[in-house]
Amino acid sequence: MISYLDFEKPIAELQTRIAELRETADGGPANLDAEIRKLEQKADRLLRDTYGKLTPWQKTQVARHQQRPHFKDYVARLVDDFLPLSGDRAFSDDQAIIGGFGRMNGRRVMVIGHEKGNDTASRLKHNFGMGKPEGYRKAVRLMQLADRFGIAVVTIVDTAGAFPGIEAEERGQAEAIARSTQATLELTVPVVAAIVGEGGSGGAVGLAAANRVLMFEHAIYSVITPEGCASILWRTAEKAPEAAEAMRITAEDVHRLGIIDTVVPEPVGGAHRSPEIAIDTLGKAICSALDDLSTMDGKALRADRRRKFLAMGAS
Repeated sequence: MISYLDFEKPIAELQTRIAELRETADGGPANLDAEIRKLEQKADRLLRDTYGKLTPWQKTQVARHQQRPHFKDYVARLVDDFLPLSGDRAFSDDQAIIGGFGRMNGRRVMVIGHEKGNDTASRLKHNFGMGKPEGYRKAVRLMQLADRFGIAVVTIVDTAGAFPGIEAEERGQAEAIARSTQATLELTVPVVAAIVGEGGSGGAVGLAAANRVLMFEHAIYSVITPEGCASILWRTAEKAPEAAEAMRITAEDVHRLGIIDTVVPEPVGGAHRSPEIAIDTLGKAICSALDDLSTMDGKALRADRRRKFLAMGAS
């Protein structure tokens, strides 16, 4: 059962009507097939039209949809022989950031990403995908381990931002994110990052300073959440839609600005409507990016990242 967003109310009403007609047809002699087909076609057109002209705020809502695939879903479908590795060897194991060795399409990879969870208990366990310092220090440890063995790194980014709690600040949150970003930039192996939902602030950049950055069509990438921006500029989170528009956070915007390399298409209606298709599409894009990088040596890979990120914002 799909959870509908506010702007999808007309679609939800049509789907409800279709379900009612199907129930009526199953319960008696009435032949409603023609009417059902007509409504299904209308619902499909409405869904395509709606998702063909989403505003930045509506894309934000889609990016946050609780039924979008999460890190564990990508690993389960794309990664064979996944071996999770735990802990930062200093404080604890952060469940918001998960990583380990595995194989993608036969290629050895280190996969690291944010896990938001898919129900109340798992969201609390994974802290809604908001990494703590020990999570980023774990990411550094795993990336350097992959580098030592010449294994490519793939990151799956989906976070509203790093955890802002007092205890995280006490344990050096800013320093941990900076070290993670630095470690990613210094790797001598191919690094591919995929922004699959929210790419929020330094919490995202800490895992996304890659040779190739892919981004789902309805994902967002921003220095702060629209609500946070609105609270600063207008003193109210109610201005979040205006902030989302001004911040240029959509995949099309950041691709045009040279922040990401590839916009990965989603199934009509978003990744949450056809998660397996979305995951497979992303998997092909990741493997294609890794193939392109496979001919470069370590020195060239580091230079490629340096050029990429120094060019951002240049006129």
